[in-house]
Amino acid sequence: MHLNWVLVASKMLNVVSKMLPRLPLLRDVACYVSTFWRFILLALLTLLLTLNPVPTFAQTSPTNRNDKAPVVLDGRVLLQVRSLNNNFTAENRVRQINEALAQAVQSPNPVRIEVNQEEGRTTILSQPGSRHLLTVTDGDLLPEFTAYRQARIWQDILERALVQAQFERSPVYVRQALGFVFGAILIAIAIHLALLFLGKWASHRLRVWLGQPTSSFHAWEDPAQFMVRLARLGLQGGLWLAIAYYVTDLFPASRIWRYELFDFIAKVFDILNAPVISLGTSKYSALELLLLLGLTIGLWFAVSSLTKLFKSYVLAHTGAEPRLQEVITILTQYILTFLGFIVLLQIWGLDVGSLTILASVLGVGIGFGVQNIANNFISGIIITFERPIQIGDFVKVGELLGTVERIGARSTEICTLDQVTIIVPNSRFLETEVINWSHGNPISRLRIPVGVAYGSDIDKVQSALLEAVKNHPEVLLQPPPQVWFQGFGESSLDFDLLVWTGEPKKQFKVKSDLNYRIEACMRHHRIEIPFPQRDLHLRSPQLEEIFNLLLYRDAPTPSPRSIEPTNGDQSNHTSISQPQDSLTVATEISGSLSKTITPAKTLTETELEALVAAMRGADGVEIKDRRDRGNLYPQCFIGAEAVEWLAQRIQGSRQEAISIGQMLIDSGIIHHVVDDYPFQDDYSFYRFYREL
Repeated sequence: MHLNWVLVASKMLNVVSKMLPRLPLLRDVACYVSTFWRFILLALLTLLLTLNPVPTFAQTSPTNRNDKAPVVLDGRVLLQVRSLNNNFTAENRVRQINEALAQAVQSPNPVRIEVNQEEGRTTILSQPGSRHLLTVTDGDLLPEFTAYRQARIWQDILERALVQAQFERSPVYVRQALGFVFGAILIAIAIHLALLFLGKWASHRLRVWLGQPTSSFHAWEDPAQFMVRLARLGLQGGLWLAIAYYVTDLFPASRIWRYELFDFIAKVFDILNAPVISLGTSKYSALELLLLLGLTIGLWFAVSSLTKLFKSYVLAHTGAEPRLQEVITILTQYILTFLGFIVLLQIWGLDVGSLTILASVLGVGIGFGVQNIANNFISGIIITFERPIQIGDFVKVGELLGTVERIGARSTEICTLDQVTIIVPNSRFLETEVINWSHGNPISRLRIPVGVAYGSDIDKVQSALLEAVKNHPEVLLQPPPQVWFQGFGESSLDFDLLVWTGEPKKQFKVKSDLNYRIEACMRHHRIEIPFPQRDLHLRSPQLEEIFNLLLYRDAPTPSPRSIEPTNGDQSNHTSISQPQDSLTVATEISGSLSKTITPAKTLTETELEALVAAMRGADGVEIKDRRDRGNLYPQCFIGAEAVEWLAQRIQGSRQEAISIGQMLIDSGIIHHVVDDYPFQDDYSFYRFYREL
């Protein structure tokens, strides 16, 4: 028999060796190990193994573990014995019996089992040596069995187990078992390859049948391919598990390890199966709760798949809008999940009414922790019913700008113009301002500001701007484009070009295209687009004298002259007799002029604070909210009014008042409401920085 196995194995090895060069076996094995679904299959098999213990340790159930104990030889359960009393438990009896059987197996001579009846006791002995194995008690008897009959049955079981154990340790059996192992592995490899070929063939046929986009069952291709792969992996995994069980069952040592492993799993199963939670009159173990959690997750995936099929094969043929289909799909999924969970609890034997107390206790504890999640979830329901935003809308939320891709229970996905998907909590759409260009009528108006130089022909400007938007594919003809003259700026005449577009998400590209066209049209019509300009006007009675002195310095022949001081003192004057002294005189006159124009530099800090306090007082400048070009500027004053008030306050000129206002800007007391502009005597708005 051993020779036949060797011949069969050698032939199969030759066949496999011829097939290996044409098969990417190593690649398939690597894929088998690395594929994610292998781990799922292993987890499912482990769960099934835990929930359904194998017969080798099934006899040690939780109810009988303390009352019964198995007699085991080489990993095989032979019989079970009960406790004699509280001092001598079943585990103690089994420990002695197993030790005696292990010593008997190691004997080189055949072992015989005898039944001895004396003094009303029935004992089982091993020969030679008459070693005591066990005493049959009333608790060990089966119904309607006598002690002697029970002992005779156990005698037969023990004798056959000892003979088998001694044979399995012989060299002949070891060689025969190795042949079985080799043959089983070769057969498993052949079946594995056959399943691999069968799975590829099935995948190819499914691709031929369902891969055509015109096929009515094209949407079933991916689920069908997944089921084929899952079935193939399940068969291959079950095959190797069966081979592993068969191989470990051939050798005593591996069988003992397997039994210890299963016994450990059984103990873990007992711990997990112990009741830990009481709901009403029922008690539930951790294992039952884990199984309930697994069934709930399975229910969620099942409902998701069912709703997708409902959307693809029912709603898609109704002709409804995609947004409405999405709303119906989400509501259907939520309702089916809730109903399925209630039914699952009822089938599980859990009284739903008993959950009210638990829900109230847990609700108070976790309410604060999940308030944001609950807020987003309720916001998602409100968005689903009110539909302020829908899938495909082009929206702006804060700084985020993009298209709504998906509206979920807790969050919404927005795809930006940079093709970046951003997940936004649903509560932001209800708590902040949201710009939805697609809501209602998607047609929106674009405003493009344009400034031209003073002196430009405004009719030509209007014609040039309308020419720029003419024939643009994204600009609507109705309503027609318009050019509005907004006002007179500091350096330009301000116009607004108003156009309408039906594609809100393309507004930035449209603005860019129109700016290119506007620049080309302005250059074609020679219309100047100005840059900011400032005109400086100097007014001083001594400016002419300074200019004459500078001219005199550059003259070839010096001539003496005198310059009277600015304060009117006729006795103090400076005579210029040499050309090199003219620069000194000009410098002195310039310095005196500076002191005359900017007397604010002579103000002390106390005087400046008093001036600011008076300026902000009841008799000071008028400070109120002001509006210009549609913009509101709160709590500001006008520069011209401040100059007039300062001039009256210091009893000086308006130029001196302007210098004081500039000093207030340089000191960080006031500022221009728009930008960092100097203090001016015009209709400009200024505001105080801080409270005094």
